Amino acid sequence: MEAPVVARPPGRRTKEDEEEGEAVFREVVSFTRAPLPGRYYDKDTSTPISFYLSSLEELLAWAPLMDDGFNVALEPLRCRQPPLSSHRPRTLLCHDMMGGYLDDRFIQGSAVPNPYCFYHWQSIDVFVYFSHRMVTIPPVGWTNTAHRHGVCVLGTFITEWNEGKRVCEAFLAGDEHSYQAVADQLARMAQFFGFDGWLINIENALSAAAVGHLPAFLRYLTTQLHRQVPGGLVLWYDSVLQSGQLKWQDELNEQNRVFFDSCDGFFTNYNWQEEHLERMRGQAGERLADIYVGVDVFARGNVVGGRFDTDKSLELIRKHGFSVALFAPGWVYECLEKRDFFKNQDKFWSLLERYLAPHSTCSLPFVTSFCLGMGTRRVCYGQEEAVGPWYHLSAQDIQPLFGEHRLGGDGQGWVKTHCCLADAWHGGSSLLLRGVIPPEVGNVAVRLFSLQVPLPPRIFLSMVYKFEGPTDVGVGLELTTGDAGSCHVGGISVLSADTGSRHRPQPLRVPPTKLARWVGRCGQMLSGGWVQRCYEVSLRGCLLLDLLVSFSRPPGSQEEKSFVCRLGEIQVVGADSLLAPLPQVQAVTVSLVHWRRAGSEPEGRPAPLQLSCSLHWSYPLPEVRCFRVHCRGRAGVASPLPALEEPVFLGLAFANQYRVVDLAVEAPGPGQDGRVQFLVEPVPKEGFLVPAAEWGRATLLYSGPE
Repeated sequence: MEAPVVARPPGRRTKEDEEEGEAVFREVVSFTRAPLPGRYYDKDTSTPISFYLSSLEELLAWAPLMDDGFNVALEPLRCRQPPLSSHRPRTLLCHDMMGGYLDDRFIQGSAVPNPYCFYHWQSIDVFVYFSHRMVTIPPVGWTNTAHRHGVCVLGTFITEWNEGKRVCEAFLAGDEHSYQAVADQLARMAQFFGFDGWLINIENALSAAAVGHLPAFLRYLTTQLHRQVPGGLVLWYDSVLQSGQLKWQDELNEQNRVFFDSCDGFFTNYNWQEEHLERMRGQAGERLADIYVGVDVFARGNVVGGRFDTDKSLELIRKHGFSVALFAPGWVYECLEKRDFFKNQDKFWSLLERYLAPHSTCSLPFVTSFCLGMGTRRVCYGQEEAVGPWYHLSAQDIQPLFGEHRLGGDGQGWVKTHCCLADAWHGGSSLLLRGVIPPEVGNVAVRLFSLQVPLPPRIFLSMVYKFEGPTDVGVGLELTTGDAGSCHVGGISVLSADTGSRHRPQPLRVPPTKLARWVGRCGQMLSGGWVQRCYEVSLRGCLLLDLLVSFSRPPGSQEEKSFVCRLGEIQVVGADSLLAPLPQVQAVTVSLVHWRRAGSEPEGRPAPLQLSCSLHWSYPLPEVRCFRVHCRGRAGVASPLPALEEPVFLGLAFANQYRVVDLAVEAPGPGQDGRVQFLVEPVPKEGFLVPAAEWGRATLLYSGPE
């Protein structure tokens, strides 16, 4: 029974009581709320946005606020092999698109059609978000997605032209306290927002005093960043000389080497030729991989390659053992037909493939639904949830190795992989695999993921798939293992007699009852024609190295077989993590409530309303992939909502907070209350559904003004 509601002054939000552990809040509808701070919220919708800082004064004044929480990355940098600190040449992607902070600034996503989307993450090591704002903080969606793939994320600190010179003189020409204060703030911001460091880009001339302090600034910033962000990076862009002159060198040399010696790496300008690379080999010493040779994909200036000839640049750079910095590979989106974007992007990266070294994931759980973080509709485990375009960077799942696999020798078998928005099991897209099994072989397989995961004694694997059209082709998961000591694999067949490292697990016939929440759909035909297969594998002392999907002809068949298959999900999960109890979402609160009239008043009734408010809750973030936020409610009654009323999905949260924006609700009549219940569903990293009884809840009661 609900406790009596005490009248409160209009606009004041207080926690009224606990209704079976659920917080209840009271609001009086008012249309005179103060606007939210424009740095953190879109002025038109009040949805949270990513932000930048435009001045030295803003940087020095910044301190963490509650509103900053929306911009904090949920995903830590995922373990990877080889580590970024290895001496292997790296690939850096510098994302510069039309000034930055476009659709990617909307932290909770947007309804934009045909957005830019990057998904070749396994081929890059460092991601830089670039704009011409002085302090470019990477939009949190980029950080979440890059970290999920083991990719380091840097922001940009840039000064330019006369204003840039003024800024530099202000913090570099004085004593050490001035430049240390700037460095402290930059390191603090990276640590707070959860990204990994900075590209420092000084593109203006400096006085003798300012340039004299510049190496010390870089050394101090690098030290502070490493202390607060272990594994973080500070990179220097080839611009200013040690004399203070602004003069791009297109190489590392004695005139700019002092800056390279003061930080983690050097990003060259783009107008180099091979003789620049030859000279740099002598300058680099043992730090060849710390020199990122710049390649402008737009091919502006006197450059090697660029556009669809960018492979010519990489061929020379790798020949001399350097890392590469690809600047603005969004060229395929900005300058070519949007309708051909996926085809052009795949073409661009396939041309570079021989010069790229994919890195491997090395932690469990490993779960992906192949969602690109966008779609033309939204699907939840086979059930259509919403129709219409959507774009949410943080929602992108781990992406596979894209490309084409062909059988060796004279075999004509092949498998090609493509991302596809036409259908999805969970999210907005799936992985499309097309292929041919020639008469002379029994199966073809394609490696989707490169891994290096030390495995627990027992793991479970799952695959959700469906074929397009009738077929008698079989499909299954395969894996390769290596020794983490002495590898022993039990319960699966060995496919490679020579090494004993490639295996094909057999599907579970009777899933363990203790794991019912995870394997409850195994072996069944699911919504939308999808099928889920589950596997159990016992191992001891093993590394999981590769995940492959294999397609086989039926026994006795001799003719060529073609197939089109969709993958909706792949999971690799340790048994112990599936048995561990999950925490519950607690302390859900409702605050920063804004009301708007949704239209004119219907005859005899108040005008409908639009409700915006902020939800906060408590939950240990390392346990969760994200949160799904729902609501249910009605106006005119203050009694509890029927438990059977279907919740309405509102959106995804990648923090312990979410902004509800323009939720349509009915206006309460005279003497009546409206009620909206908000529900916060945790999504475990292991990829199973949490029962609704374990979701967090809060209720908002609202009444019209007296």
